[in-house]
Order: sequence, then structure tokens, then C-alpha cells
Amino acid sequence: MRNYGGLVHAVGGFARDRGGNFAVLFGLSASVLALAVGFSVNVSQLYNARSSLQSVVDAAVTSTARDLTTGAIKEADANTSVQAFLDANSTAGILQANQIVLDKLTVNRTAKTVQADAHVDVGLYFPIFGTGDMKRVTASTTALYSDKTVEVAMMLDITGSMAKRGKVDKIGDLKAAAKNAVLTMLQKQDPQNPRIRVAIVPYASGVNAGKLAENIYAEKQGSSDLPPVAGSPLLVAKTGKNLLPSFSDYISIVGAGMPRPDNCATERKDENGNADMSTDGPDTVRTDSNGKKYYALVNRDDHLGGDMNRCPGAEVIPLTADSDALLESIEDFQADGYTAGAIAIQWTYYMLSPQWRTAIRNAGLGKGASDADPKKIAKVAILMTDGQFNTAFAGAGDRYNSQGNLARSNAETLCDNMKNDGIEIFTIGFDLDDKDMSATERDQAKAVLKDCSSKDTSAAKRHFFDVSTGAELDDAFQEIIRNTEKVALIQ
Repeated sequence: MRNYGGLVHAVGGFARDRGGNFAVLFGLSASVLALAVGFSVNVSQLYNARSSLQSVVDAAVTSTARDLTTGAIKEADANTSVQAFLDANSTAGILQANQIVLDKLTVNRTAKTVQADAHVDVGLYFPIFGTGDMKRVTASTTALYSDKTVEVAMMLDITGSMAKRGKVDKIGDLKAAAKNAVLTMLQKQDPQNPRIRVAIVPYASGVNAGKLAENIYAEKQGSSDLPPVAGSPLLVAKTGKNLLPSFSDYISIVGAGMPRPDNCATERKDENGNADMSTDGPDTVRTDSNGKKYYALVNRDDHLGGDMNRCPGAEVIPLTADSDALLESIEDFQADGYTAGAIAIQWTYYMLSPQWRTAIRNAGLGKGASDADPKKIAKVAILMTDGQFNTAFAGAGDRYNSQGNLARSNAETLCDNMKNDGIEIFTIGFDLDDKDMSATERDQAKAVLKDCSSKDTSAAKRHFFDVSTGAELDDAFQEIIRNTEKVALIQ
């Protein structure tokens, strides 16, 4: 019984002491739990601080890189720009005012990058093991920028189908979207040294060449498809020679002897009467099938005319940074005429071609397009239409049922030529699901625009837009502009 009694006594003793043992265990557990909670809070605090800091630094560097790209600031202003952005956004997330410190900003002119290194000192909620109540959090971001100059030509549909019908005002939607695009592209520039210039090519059954119309040869019914050649009666009568005169004398003689009914242009024609897809300037010397020389003027087909088949009032405006001139022209858009999309693409091509520079300068319309240089010049075409290309003249003759096929084929050939010349093409189909078009017409319209557009380089950069409303049209122009001036974070 003594053995059992000892066991009972021992158990009783443990029972009497268990309150103290549990208190010790509970104290230890509570301390560990407190440390775990404190550590967890600190980790969360530092994570949130790092995330907030990274977001602010990313935004500051991206904003500064974009301003460098668009020319809104100079490289010498980059440090001030980043610091101002950090100061203005220093309370993001859990950060406090004036807490972010910019340690270093590097603008690499060779790599075209902006790199910012910054830090914040975060006061820990639970200092642990004597580590102090402050912890430094750092962030670094690098963004690419560009110092390329940008030349953008916008082809804008002002055909009859764009006219206002009831509550649907497509021409009004186009005016608003095009004006917004011009303002977005041309704002914050040095007017004496603009980085971005914009051209517009309004079109319907043809293109109104405006002051460039002196480079147009107006056909007469039954006359040659080619401008007068050397030795022709008109030139000999004025010069007394069988030789081709100077270009300035040539356009003066042809303009006076074969006056234009308007300033409209269709396609330039080759010696076979087909569309000439080149971007040669009008002062280029050509040779006909008989070896006679002439200048490569653009044709005004003698079939152009009639109730719908007439010249639009809005004129082509070559590359300019004069937003007022562009906005005034857009405001005066009136919807009328058929859809000669290939002719408009041809003139869009001309506006981006240095081969038309002399003609543009001679007309007093600016300095024209720059020479192609992918490292220094970005050339962009925006082709917009609300319907199927259905009008062409060169090679069609009186076969009007073939005009649509010709227009679409010519358009695709011209787009291929533009892309081969390094021009990036964005296309916008506006209300192409319009029930006034047949399913075949809708499919053909979309197919041409998809074929014309440049290849998408990523899911974030698309080149073909299919939109239905004015708001979507405006968004498409703005997205194109953003993609033209893409700023990439690389770290």
C-alpha cells in the first residue's frame, strides 16, 4: 500500500503545482504568439510600403519618360520631373507625405532609358530583437523613352454614309475624335521645333489636293491618260521646242492650257492607264511607250463628277504642327460622295513620302516629310473608313461594276508598299456592321482594313480597330496615339 500511497502523493503534488506550470507555459506561448503577430504585421507593413513605393516610382519614371518622348520636357528637366511626381504622390498606399527620397536618377542618352532609385524609411509597428523601429525600403525602375520625331498622316472618311441620320451623327463623331487626336498629339510641344507633325487626308470620291492641285493633270473626255509629252502641240506652242521644259514651266503651261474644274485628284496613271502605285514626286520625269518624256502629274479622271461622284470640299493638309489649321479644317468636314479609299491611301502615302517634299514646299505648305530613318523618324498612317471601298477610276474605264474590286486591290497593294517603306499602319473600321451594307460588303470592308494594318507586335498593341460608336472611335484614336508613343518599363 505504501507504493500506491507514494504514487497518489506524487500525483497529488503535481495537481497542486499545475496552476504554476500552466502559467509558465501560457506566458511562453503568449510571448511567441506576440512575436509571430508582430513579425507578421511588420512583414505586411514592409510589403505594403515596398509595393506603394514601387508603384509611385514606376509612375514617376513612366511619366517622365513619356514627357521626354513627346518633347514636353528636356533631358535636363528629368530629375525635377521625377522629384515633383514623387512629392505629389508620396502619400500613396501607406506612405506618408515627403517620405520618399530620390537617391539617384540616370538618363542614358545612348540606351534611351530613364532609371530612378528611391527609398523610404518605414517606422515598424513592432520593433523586434533590438533591430530598431526603422526599416529602409528601396525601389528601382527603368523605362525606355524615345527621341524620335513622329510623322502621322490620318486618312479620314467624309463620304455620304457618314452624314447625320436622325440621332446617329457619324460625321460629328469623327470631327470630335479627330480633333481630340490632333490636340493629344500636338500639345506640349515647342512650336519652333515640334517633335510631332500631323497630316490629314479627308476623302470621298477623290481627294481635294488644295494648293497641291498645280500637280494635277485634268483629263478631258477622249484625251490621253498621260499628261502632255515633250513635242506635244501644247508644249511646242508655248516653248517653240520639242524638249521637255522645266517643271515649273510645265505645270504652268499645262494648267493654263488644260484648266481644272476643281482641285480634286484621282489616281496617277501609268502608260497603260492603270493606277501608278509609286510615291514619286510629280516632278519625276517619265517616258511613255513611244519614248516621249513627261512629268508624273497625278490624274483627275474625266469620269469624276455627278451628284455623288464629286470632289470633297475639305482639302489635304500636309504634315504640320499647326493645330489650329488642322482643327479648323476638321470642323468644316461635310459628308458627301462615294468611298475612294485607295485614292486616299495613295495621298496618305504621298504625305509621308520625302519624294513629295519639293512639291509641298513649292506650294508653301511646310517642309514636307523627312527622309526615312527608322532610328530617328517614326512614320505612322491611320486609315479610317465607315464602309467598303467602292470607287476607283484608273483601269476601270466604263466598267463601274469593277470599281470596288479595283479599289480594294489597289488599297492592299499600296498598304504593302507603305509597310515595306517602314510606315506603321493602324486602321479603324467605324460602324462596319451597319445593316445598310450586305454581309459580303461588311466582310470585304473588314478584310481590307485587317490586311492593310501592320502586324500586331503584342496583345497590348493592336493595329486594327472595329468600333461602333463615337466614344469607341475616340478611344481608338487615343489608343493608337498611346501605342505610337509607347513607353516601356524594363525593370
